[in-house]
Amino acid sequence: MSSRTFHDPLHRSIRLDASRPAEAMIMALVDSQPFQRLRRIRQLGPAFLTFHGAESSRFTHSLGVFHLARQALDRLVSKDPTLECHRGTLYAAALLHDLGHGPLSHTGEEMFGLHHEQWSARLVREHPQIRPLLDAHSAGTADAVANLLGHDKAERSVIKALVSSQLDCDRLDYLLRDSYSTGTRYGQLDLERILSALTLAPDGELAIHPKGLMAVEHYLVVRNLMYRSVYSHRLNVVCNWLLEQVIRIARQLGPGDVWCDAVLKRWLWSPKQLDLNAFLANDDLRTGYHLLRWAEDGPAPLANLCQRFLDRQLLKASAVEHLTSEQQLEALALARRLSEQQGMDAETCCGLRHQQLRGYHPYRGGLRLWDGQRLLALEQESPLVQSLTTPAASAWLIHPREIETELRSHLGTHGFGA
Repeated sequence: MSSRTFHDPLHRSIRLDASRPAEAMIMALVDSQPFQRLRRIRQLGPAFLTFHGAESSRFTHSLGVFHLARQALDRLVSKDPTLECHRGTLYAAALLHDLGHGPLSHTGEEMFGLHHEQWSARLVREHPQIRPLLDAHSAGTADAVANLLGHDKAERSVIKALVSSQLDCDRLDYLLRDSYSTGTRYGQLDLERILSALTLAPDGELAIHPKGLMAVEHYLVVRNLMYRSVYSHRLNVVCNWLLEQVIRIARQLGPGDVWCDAVLKRWLWSPKQLDLNAFLANDDLRTGYHLLRWAEDGPAPLANLCQRFLDRQLLKASAVEHLTSEQQLEALALARRLSEQQGMDAETCCGLRHQQLRGYHPYRGGLRLWDGQRLLALEQESPLVQSLTTPAASAWLIHPREIETELRSHLGTHGFGA
């Protein structure tokens, strides 16, 4: 096949031309079994229970990241032609950066205790389809890609910045895509302005031309809003906590009391012995099937949690960040007492969840402005960005809806916890 076009709802036509070696490699990688598996991994995990349109996959997102990385590199090569030799490495890293996601994406990481970056790097280094395709393009490409994905030092840091930084192609695509799929309107980025503002500082690192300052400010505000309104939505918090309890209880009950197929047995009780085949065999379909089976004939605590998730009979979450740590623990104890009075298992329906959001971190690859004469930290020139460096904490008390009225009455009482 000389060319292929993917019709994307965001980026329109993503066209690959096999006469260009790096794009021919991408076509082959897309057809590989590990990449096709990403069709069966939801981009936003269980967020479809909150935003009914959130059904897009890691496959779709990964193609979008590649598309943006190609545009960004074209822009930077015009300023430094020596970057051309890194085209294959960048393309592959952009496409494969999420190869190591487990079921339900980031939720699966918390459920099963894995890190997708480590698995992505391992699959690139070891998978019998992936590594040969990369090294056939150019010797050493597989190791170079794995180093980028595994957070090792890259040969050119600007290439790494396009894959993983505070303004990378991954974030640009997922903010646009997640806003689109959830029906929120925050993620309307000025993508063309951002990409056209990419430049190189005198040290060869990625920088932003001041003409793109407002577009980048907007991007950082959008990211903050998307985390607050979508990624950290209270129902997402509940779903993530609930699914973590499902896996915790299944592991505690053990293989004698919990039915599992051979693949999930290894995920649950021998996670450190997962090989590539067992890892790739698990996806949203397999994990979802086990939730169905457990809801039908699993032990009571496990069945109850699975049924809650499948029927969307979710627990409630009350904001408690205004309480001290001691008061939060007292509120949790109260929720458990009230739940037990209702005949419920307090351990499986009450919990605390803490999160911290920082819209911009100046000390983790902080962005810089370069106009050809002055090189400045972004937060120095932008009070708006400076305001995003302050972390915002949230705390949620998770509990059954049956005790909501009485519990919130206590939480709203002046001097609670005193």
